[in-house]
Amino acid sequence: MTDTPSPGVELLWAALGGDSALTRHIVYGGPRGLLPARLPVMELARATVAVCSLAAAERSASLSGDPVPAVRVDDGAVATAFVSERHLRVDGRAPVSFAPLSRFWRATDGWVRTHANYPHHRAALLTALGTTEDGVESAIAERSALDVEDAVYQAGGLAVALRTPGEWAAHPQGALAARQPLLTRDRLDDAAPRRRRAEGRLRVLDLTRVIAGPVATRTLALLGSDVLRIDPPRLPELADQHADTGFGKRSAALDLDNAADRRTFDELLDQADVLVTGYRPGALERHGLMRPGLVVAQLSAWGDEGPWGDRRGFDSLVQVASGIAVLEGSIEQPGTLPAQALDHGTGYLLAAAVLRSLTEQDTEGGTRLLRLALARTAHLLSGVLPRRPVDAPAAYTPDAWLAESASPLGKLRYACSPVAYEGSPADWSRPPGTWGSDAPEWLTA
Repeated sequence: MTDTPSPGVELLWAALGGDSALTRHIVYGGPRGLLPARLPVMELARATVAVCSLAAAERSASLSGDPVPAVRVDDGAVATAFVSERHLRVDGRAPVSFAPLSRFWRATDGWVRTHANYPHHRAALLTALGTTEDGVESAIAERSALDVEDAVYQAGGLAVALRTPGEWAAHPQGALAARQPLLTRDRLDDAAPRRRRAEGRLRVLDLTRVIAGPVATRTLALLGSDVLRIDPPRLPELADQHADTGFGKRSAALDLDNAADRRTFDELLDQADVLVTGYRPGALERHGLMRPGLVVAQLSAWGDEGPWGDRRGFDSLVQVASGIAVLEGSIEQPGTLPAQALDHGTGYLLAAAVLRSLTEQDTEGGTRLLRLALARTAHLLSGVLPRRPVDAPAAYTPDAWLAESASPLGKLRYACSPVAYEGSPADWSRPPGTWGSDAPEWLTA
């Protein structure tokens, strides 16, 4: 292992409001040359995991009164975790990452990428194009990329036209992402923090899905939090995504439009320490989700302001809109990152922000509101982090960072968490269960 600093760590730790002296507690090691790309993907991965691990170590020391323990960042563990969804096996079966209609398509003047993994997004895409699944290619080929983008979004689906970095910089949403900080950390009042329970277990209400938010809450679960994920009963999570990101958590279904379910949800929220939400901006106020003394982390695709502030989005689409797909390929043949690094990186950064806010809140109080966006992480990757010569790929097999466990879903092979410090948990306390099968209540012990 080495204590050679990672260039992005100082930048991210400062964004989190951390004491710069604590970064000396981090040591780095593992095989080099992993997640090779034109952009500094490995640097993003290493730095986000490092600051998450350091924030966890700092909080552990704050609670125990002991010195901050050493943090270990292993590139092999990091690279394996950043593609955890690819390493997942359920009874030996490989996961399904993208549905057939989630891909690049040729338009009359360029490329467009669609996302249709969820049935309701697939239905909206087909409605917007006025065709069946077999006719999508020809329907898009007859229209401009921007026309497809607008029509699909208006129908409630997801499609993004390929843009160059310059085109994104000139776009109002891209310009906003470049101007805004990587994350915002606001103290809204002087309220006392939620009353911590004697056993010290934090209660985290998880209203996120797909990858970034669930990676953050999966990390908080590793560190001992009682994480309860709540989903609408009519919108089940994709089975493989639930299996990959459900470690350490419980999963319940509540319909917030149902009066009884809403009362149950409000009771859960009243007793929570942390709320993590992937709802689009404005939902906190619209649904009345704020409570004095909470730490609230709000995640979005494009940011909480601007013309795309109310649009849904995913990692793959942000890569296309922001110019990353051109940088990793070309305007003629767009490319992709070697991992859904915007999702995973933002997830670890979100967990770090929650942990740092809890540590500050214990002494300073105050309701805390954190905001992160995939588009801002994209700007960090493509325009802020230094691009260094890429090491030659190491001889690398992920086996050392994979584990197996029995579960209600079957026998699981999964990626271990890369978050590690001296004395940290080595694995989650429980495997994922069946989606929506847990009671909507907090653990009592």
